[in-house]
Amino acid sequence: MSAGESSVRLTVGQALVRFLAQQRTERDGVEQRFFAGCFGIFGHGNVAGFGQALAESAHRDPAELPYFQARNEQAMVHAAVGYARMKNRLRAFACTTSIGPGATNLVTGAALATINRIPVLLLPGDIFSTRVANPVLQELEDPRSYDVSVNDTLRPVSRYWDRINRPEQLIPAALAAMRVLTDPAETGAVTLALPQDVQAESFDWPREFFARRVWHVGRPVPEPGALDRAVEAIRTAQRPLVVAGGGVIYSEATEQLRQFAELTGVPVAETQAGKGSLPWNHLSSVGAIGATGTTAANELAREADVVIGIGTRYSDFTTASRTIFARPDVRFVNINVAGFDAAKQAGESVVADARTALTALSGRLAGWAVDPAYRTRATELSARWQETVDEAYGIGREAAKAAKPGQLLAQTEVLGAVNDAAGERGVVINAAGSMPGELHKLFRTRDPKQYHVEYGYSCMGYEIAAGLGVKMADPDREVIVLVGDGSYLMLAQEIVTAVQEGVKLTIVLVQNHGYASIGSLSESVGSERFATSYRYRNPKTGALDGDVLPVDLAANAASLGADVIRAGTIDELRSALDKAREASRTTLVHVETDPLGEAPSSQAWWDVPVASVSTLESTRRAREEYDGHKPAQRHYL
Repeated sequence: MSAGESSVRLTVGQALVRFLAQQRTERDGVEQRFFAGCFGIFGHGNVAGFGQALAESAHRDPAELPYFQARNEQAMVHAAVGYARMKNRLRAFACTTSIGPGATNLVTGAALATINRIPVLLLPGDIFSTRVANPVLQELEDPRSYDVSVNDTLRPVSRYWDRINRPEQLIPAALAAMRVLTDPAETGAVTLALPQDVQAESFDWPREFFARRVWHVGRPVPEPGALDRAVEAIRTAQRPLVVAGGGVIYSEATEQLRQFAELTGVPVAETQAGKGSLPWNHLSSVGAIGATGTTAANELAREADVVIGIGTRYSDFTTASRTIFARPDVRFVNINVAGFDAAKQAGESVVADARTALTALSGRLAGWAVDPAYRTRATELSARWQETVDEAYGIGREAAKAAKPGQLLAQTEVLGAVNDAAGERGVVINAAGSMPGELHKLFRTRDPKQYHVEYGYSCMGYEIAAGLGVKMADPDREVIVLVGDGSYLMLAQEIVTAVQEGVKLTIVLVQNHGYASIGSLSESVGSERFATSYRYRNPKTGALDGDVLPVDLAANAASLGADVIRAGTIDELRSALDKAREASRTTLVHVETDPLGEAPSSQAWWDVPVASVSTLESTRRAREEYDGHKPAQRHYL
């Protein structure tokens, strides 16, 4: 083969587009394109390089690497995360930005992706590699080194980070990026910083670089010794408890978990990311665990002698800040594809895929089961909690069905209506405020993919953008975005993208005129809900405690292109949700709720330090309560 036949001359931008279009993943014999497309916003740092390459690609084949126009760089990452999470991390998006603020706007989204172990490829423009035009527009001049740009802020929040200073560097960097993106144990945000002059520079690329490449996403099996130790620990347990995390769902191991639970009788509690691992009404399901958990799961957690963590990273909400697993002799068996997470809580570490590990455990535990009385106790505790859910949702209460004129709905009643509207497969999306905690303990999941609450980073503004990504990933599902007024004000622009692309969302905007979650937390730590409501500043006192601000977010959504329905009663809300489901366009349902409404208690703790000295009596009382909880914290050694 001649040199001309063995290579092709392209710019770095053109080469990268062709490379990305040829990447595939395969798991369990199912092969698919890895990149569904590229979100982007163009500026001088990417329009002439990667942007030109995308334009050329669109002329050649619009399906090669489809481009989607975003409105905010942070939001485009959220949309990519929503998509990849819905696809169980087997497909993803790339995101391109200009240099400067476009690039730094990626940081929050990158942190969210990495914390939640979700793949997304970030392609920010960068300064000139040649430095011939320095300082260029939006360049950060660091007197310590000319090799520093604002893109270096993405280093700590990326699982892999590289800067392509020469065309030939793209080949190993692109392959390394794909290795990380497709590895369940390593995945997260991956950043390839692209100097704008290098993007447009040409190079003779080996044709092999653009060959169709399949990345096998394996199912690591448990090491025999580790499996032996796990089986031994479980067989000695009298009160074992499974903690199902997101790894169960990403591994598509929900059926294997169900079989394990039915075989052994071990009750199953769920983290935020793992919610939906079992249907809510399964006999082994005891619901959410931890600081936002059910009383059923938390009571069993306090009594558990062996905790079987499957695909969980044991966040402080899951462990109630390391207080919920209260037995002095409690032991942990941790099944996780990542050794980093499997080693937590000083547990027996089983580094393996959740599905293969559960299958192996079920085989080895054949004939073993918990005492029938323990199984019955778990079922009874769960049934008792479901009565609490009925009460919170307003089921059977006439006042909840037809609220009195002027009476604001409780937020839990809104969640109950949304739960009904979601049906068997509808996806509910949320991320921040008081709703994640209430959804975790109350929402009745029927399908593994219908609960989509981002609580690794709990990022305000995630909701609407993620809803866009989720709907793009599974257009046949009803997607209901739950967003508070605080989060809406942070990041609502992707409504425009949804309208532009004909992606139909139902957005339920819960208006309580402030930060309800932080207001409640502020009160609990003795800070008296300081500055957590949206109010005029009082000219006499200088405090933000005047009248409610006349902000009309429903009108704002209409101006962005959404259809809007206002609901004041529970009946109006249910009717609005029905209309939104039947609509063909993105529809926002606006509902006001009581900002002081309370949800059922999880009877668990979350460690938020309280001022040790204060002139406020409320803070002193809160500190006394805080000091009372601290002795219960453990290292689980």
